[in-house]
Amino acid sequence: MPKSLEDIFNDDAFGLLDFKENKTIVKSDDDRLIDSFLEINDFFEKTGREPSDTSMSEYGLYARLKNLRAEEKYKKIVKGFDKFNLLGEVQIEDISIDDILNDDTLGLLDTESDNSIFNFNHTPKAEDRAPTDFMAQRKPMSEKEFEKYEIMFRKVHKELKEGKRKLAEFNNAETNLIEGKFYLIDGIIAYLEVSNAEKLLKENKSGDRVRLEGRTLTIFENGTKSNMLFRSLGKAILKNGKLITDTNEYSEDELFKNAGLVSEEDVKSGWIYILKSKSKNPEIAALRDLYKIGFSTSSVQKRIVNAKKEATYLFADVEIVASYKCYNLNTQNFESLIHRFFGKSCLNIDVFNDKNQRSNPREWFVVPLPIINEVIDLIISGGILNYNYDDEREKLILK
Repeated sequence: MPKSLEDIFNDDAFGLLDFKENKTIVKSDDDRLIDSFLEINDFFEKTGREPSDTSMSEYGLYARLKNLRAEEKYKKIVKGFDKFNLLGEVQIEDISIDDILNDDTLGLLDTESDNSIFNFNHTPKAEDRAPTDFMAQRKPMSEKEFEKYEIMFRKVHKELKEGKRKLAEFNNAETNLIEGKFYLIDGIIAYLEVSNAEKLLKENKSGDRVRLEGRTLTIFENGTKSNMLFRSLGKAILKNGKLITDTNEYSEDELFKNAGLVSEEDVKSGWIYILKSKSKNPEIAALRDLYKIGFSTSSVQKRIVNAKKEATYLFADVEIVASYKCYNLNTQNFESLIHRFFGKSCLNIDVFNDKNQRSNPREWFVVPLPIINEVIDLIISGGILNYNYDDEREKLILK
């Protein structure tokens, strides 16, 4: 049977096919110079001294070191290996990138190709980008403008130190971002004075969703203010911030007094509130701009605890949209004024409790939220007498 080539190679009893590659290492002049200097380094490391000219065994190293010291070009080559500073100070030329590129005697860097890697064809140029419609930035406030807020911020710091206020987790902008509340953002206390956020329908590929959108007026304790977006403010707090809890009722009244917003003679009347129903009744749930406008002498949170059991809340849970602390307010006049002003938009519906008893609550109105907020401001300021509400066009009109 004929042998294969592999069998022949494996059957080399006399090692005729063994082959050892001859390796030759050719050293350059610089390599030899460095090697000779390393011998001097080794001598110094072992003896702790330079080689002497009095000893025949050391004389060769002595002469070599002497020659190196006398030639600047040699010193520059081996200075990088001089760990005992045997050569002293050596001036090394600083070679820049430009020097290297300009010293291209062989033209290795020349190219006739284009410079396309420097041309960004698929990246929009700055001048071609669509400008943002609005950029919210913090703007400095005048000393006079910031004065009342500065007192409030100092009070909040004091109350945090005394434990009357605490830092709490901020989880959801839609439920935790409320007018009149304080927040901590990147170590700075912020006061949300105004929120114009309202629920809007957003169309997404993954499905439409309703969420709060709008701008705010936010005051910062460093004397700046911003009209940043509601959701941007929420994201900033969520990323690196906290919610600052409210004080008790007494401390809150003191805060307003110290801020100069009310005087000692002012009498607290209570809270004007705006609520939204969570009723699952199809007839009620279908009304987009349905809000309850009311007044309470106790805190709104306490007032709505038993909302499910009360006809005035449509026998359902409610969401607090806004609340306003009021002083020197004639509550009867307020309620009658609201009913008269929004009379044509008042909800007319019968609701029934678990015993099938009928009620017809009259404090619910089908009016856009921005209009309600504007009307409450006008009531508090006294300017409401100059306006009427056009329920068909959904806008305020001067008389």
